[in-house]
Amino acid sequence: MKQQPLLGFLFGLIAACMWSSLPLFVQQVVKVMDIQTSVWYRFVLSAVGVLLLLCFSGKFFTFKRISPKNTLLLLLAIAGLSVNFYLYNLALKYIPPTTSQVLSPLSSFMMLFAGVLIFKEKMARHQKIGLSVLSLGLILFFNERLDDFLQLNTYFKGVVMVIASSFVWVVYAIVQKVLLSHLSSQQILLMIYIGCTLVFFPNADIKQIYQLDGFQLVCLVFSGVNTIIAYGCYAEALDRWEVSKVSAILTQIPIFTLLFSHLAVMIAPNYFVAVELNWISYLGAFCVVSGAMLSALGHKLKMLKERD
Repeated sequence: MKQQPLLGFLFGLIAACMWSSLPLFVQQVVKVMDIQTSVWYRFVLSAVGVLLLLCFSGKFFTFKRISPKNTLLLLLAIAGLSVNFYLYNLALKYIPPTTSQVLSPLSSFMMLFAGVLIFKEKMARHQKIGLSVLSLGLILFFNERLDDFLQLNTYFKGVVMVIASSFVWVVYAIVQKVLLSHLSSQQILLMIYIGCTLVFFPNADIKQIYQLDGFQLVCLVFSGVNTIIAYGCYAEALDRWEVSKVSAILTQIPIFTLLFSHLAVMIAPNYFVAVELNWISYLGAFCVVSGAMLSALGHKLKMLKERD
């Protein structure tokens, strides 16, 4: 594989920006539209987008035959991603986007634990240290919200939903990893998006789209297109740069979300709510990002040390 660091960095940065801004727009949609309907529209837009990409690239008629075993795995992936989207979108009714994204690195560590338990991978020292730093960061970030956790109120409910969605996403990611050895990534995504669309269709109130104002409609369309752009750029980044370096860019998602949140308030204060965090919470967010980055790049530091 030919390394193209600059393009790899740019594609990775675009993917990080897409995922960072996503909850800001989704939150605007779920203010008016119910969760099942908003998620259904997102999957419809994503499915149509992937289908068009396959048609224009000439890969639509190159699908491989799906075995019964892979069919069962696809159904499991559809169920996992459906639950993940539902819980995450529902959580945004109770917590701000910054909180949801600070919790996002948990998915990576859950995948790490899954690799240890299922694929018998080893957990390196830098990953253990990174997990400790991230855990400390989460405690610091929620320093003003300890009463909410004790009272089990709606904020606590939203946090639990995000954590639960991360668990479910790990199930989806593991199944997808297994399927990639048998099917192409485009084929997997298209079938999963179509399957998720069918899951939410019975409870979707399609006419709710008429209740959205112009800005909210733009947010809905963007949230659907966002998935295609983010995953597409992520794949291109991995094709041009090292996985660890791309992962290091993605660890910055919580920081980007904080920046986008402040920027959104400045541009459209009537739609977005200002982020209210003290300096300890900002320090906690920094620790979360540092812990995730250490987990992604720690082995590189070890290699440099051994080289010296």
